[in-house]
Amino acid sequence: MAWGGAFACLKAGCAQAPSAIEKVLSLEAKGLSGKISRFGTLVGMTKYLARHIVRFALLMLAVGLVVFALVSVSPIDPVQANVGQAAYVNMSEAKRAQLASYWGGDVPFWERFANWAGALLHGDMGTSLRFNAPVSEVIAHRAANSLALMGIAWLISGVLGFALGVVAGARRGGAVDRVVRGYCFLLASTPTFWLGLLILMIFAVQLGWFPIGFSVPIGVSAADVTLADAAHHLVLPALTLSVTGVANIALHTREKVVDVLESDYVRFARARGESDLSVVLHHCLRNVALPAVTLQCAFISEIFGGSVLVEQVFSYPGLGQAAVTAGLGGDVALLAGIALVSAALVFGGNLLANILYGVLDPRMRVSEGRA
Repeated sequence: MAWGGAFACLKAGCAQAPSAIEKVLSLEAKGLSGKISRFGTLVGMTKYLARHIVRFALLMLAVGLVVFALVSVSPIDPVQANVGQAAYVNMSEAKRAQLASYWGGDVPFWERFANWAGALLHGDMGTSLRFNAPVSEVIAHRAANSLALMGIAWLISGVLGFALGVVAGARRGGAVDRVVRGYCFLLASTPTFWLGLLILMIFAVQLGWFPIGFSVPIGVSAADVTLADAAHHLVLPALTLSVTGVANIALHTREKVVDVLESDYVRFARARGESDLSVVLHHCLRNVALPAVTLQCAFISEIFGGSVLVEQVFSYPGLGQAAVTAGLGGDVALLAGIALVSAALVFGGNLLANILYGVLDPRMRVSEGRA
């Protein structure tokens, strides 16, 4: 339509014909530039996804290889660990050799790894020796407990740590700042298992407010377990895991808030008469949110490691407890499966941090697109 009007004006000898054609060409150039920009964005996103998919595949391969290598050089005998010391002593050499062959103990390392990797590509993660069940079923059964525990602890520690860090940074040098820093330093130097034992002794043994362990009441069938029962058993493990994760995010956020409050644009805002609350809300939060999100997403690996100890202390049936059982029993298939799941969680957390970079800071989107 635009070109038709321009040509009609040109045939009629209109004086505005050159400007009309120039206007149409400008519109066409803008449309073409928009299409090229969208195409470039699509290509950039495709390269970004392809690069991370390749990294993820290499990570899974490396994790599986390391797990198999560590188990192969471990002094633990899978046969002895799974049948028990008394049964192993009274067992004949032929029976021991038969069990070792059944569990793949006499198969060379590279052959075992190749067989496991080939089966994994077809969706088969192997069979657990300790639980006598497919690894995928064991992980699926225990993943719900671990994900609920880690998810709640990750959220509470992130929100509480960020809030404490902002308050301490805004009140730098005051009583609140000293209390928050002392609290964080104390937690940072406290072992997770010791804190779990202390919380267990106080709230479960002495006060009797919460159960001593497990994820459901003892003697109750799975069909009769309510959400309130599961939440009641989850409180102490989640409290322990979240409290230990507050220190890092709080101290890091406090330092960032102090840096922002000493910046030139905050001094200018104060010179214009803005209050301390307005400065924190309008200038601090957005600038400290990016490093806080980065640290909290990277904290997924630490919170998974902490869940192993917490699940052991509270006898909470999750992936951490299963990993300890698999390690002590030489259950390489289950140990490798749990290692892959944990590595995927850590990789997902780092990828989420990269995505949130672009949401919180447009400069990250520009640099990522150029890369």
